[in-house]
Formats: sequence, structure tokens, C-alpha cells
Amino acid sequence: MIHARDLTFAYPRAGFALNVSALDVAKGERVGIIGPSGTGKTTLLNLVAGLAQPDTGALKVADHDLTALDDGGRRRFRAAQIGFIFQTFALVDYLNAFENILYPYRVGLGLTLDRDVRNRAQALAEACGIAHRLKSHPNALSGGEQQRVAICRALITQPGLILADEATGNLDPETKEVILDVLFARAAEQGATVLAVTHDHDLLPRFDRVIDFATLRQPAEQTS
Repeated sequence: MIHARDLTFAYPRAGFALNVSALDVAKGERVGIIGPSGTGKTTLLNLVAGLAQPDTGALKVADHDLTALDDGGRRRFRAAQIGFIFQTFALVDYLNAFENILYPYRVGLGLTLDRDVRNRAQALAEACGIAHRLKSHPNALSGGEQQRVAICRALITQPGLILADEATGNLDPETKEVILDVLFARAAEQGATVLAVTHDHDLLPRFDRVIDFATLRQPAEQTS
């Protein structure tokens, strides 16, 4: 599902440089990524999603060479392949929770919003414990409720690759387990791959494999 070699990416003005020597993730694998804050884990997810382009290196995701795609090609790739759970939720303020879950169908080329999709959104909301909040807007939701809306939105298109940036960071311990159950169950149903950044080491046994981010980076490129 993911094959990366010698990826480099830099924010020169911020003094940040990322260098990933090698990363391979198999289809259907559930991989957790751990490591200190500020070392580029979120940047790596953005590269895999095509939200950012590497400065150099090779990156193939779901048999697509992301370095060869233009902006439009990467957008179409994301709509078809990626479910992204952002650490900051990235909900649309003027849409209610149900509309936010369905948002990929507003912007994704080739995606058709029909009754089956709406029923799937309702089922996801029920599984995540937010069915009673679907008419509420983000500013009326708690952080944990916003996080669960974001998780439902990432799963609604039944993507082949789920990228999660601290997907359970705003949830209490019991809810974390429930949400992870939903995430992994939906991934298993559709044979999806999960690549998740987390600081919660209690969740690591739930993954097939855990990667320490420091092992992906060449020492000379690490930031302070």
C-alpha cells in the first residue's frame, strides 16, 4: 500500500527538515507510529495523502506514484483512496455533524451521495455514539464529539487507506477503545490499511506493527 524511499521535505524558514530513508506498509496492515512531538510525523501523513509533495525521493501509495501527479491528480487520488483523521478535526463550521460526515461527497469528484451513503453515515454515527448529535454544529460539540465526527467522515467513503493523526487524542480511555474497535472493524471489512500516529502507548498492542519514527529518519536530519 505504501512504498517510500529517501523522502525529503523541508520548511526552510522554520528550520525543519524531514528525511525518511524507507517506509513500507502492506495492504490491510494496521501500523502505529510513535515518536517525539515536532519531528515530522504529521508531515509524513501529509506526504502520504498527497497534501504535500516531497522535495526528493520516491513515494508510491496504492500503486500511484504521488511524485508524478499534479494538484488535480492528487485531489482525485485522495477522494478515491484516502480517509484522513486530522488532529485538529478540520470540521466545517457552517455544516452540522451529519453534513460534516458527508462532506467528502460534496467535494469528491466521482462520489455519489445516495441513500446508501446516508444510511452508512447514520450507522457510523451510531457506532461512534454521536447519533443524537447529528443536527449540532461543531461549535456546539465537545472536543471528543468533534473527534468522532471527524472519524466518521474519514470512514464514510470506505477508503483503502486510513491515515489517523492522534485519532483518539481527545477521548476518554473507555471511548478510545470503542472508537478504535469501530475504526479497525471498518478497516477489516473493506481490507483497508491503517497508518496512525499516536502518543498513547496503551493503544500500541492493538496494532499489527509499531514504528518508532526515529528509525525512519536519518540522524543528520533530525531537528532539536
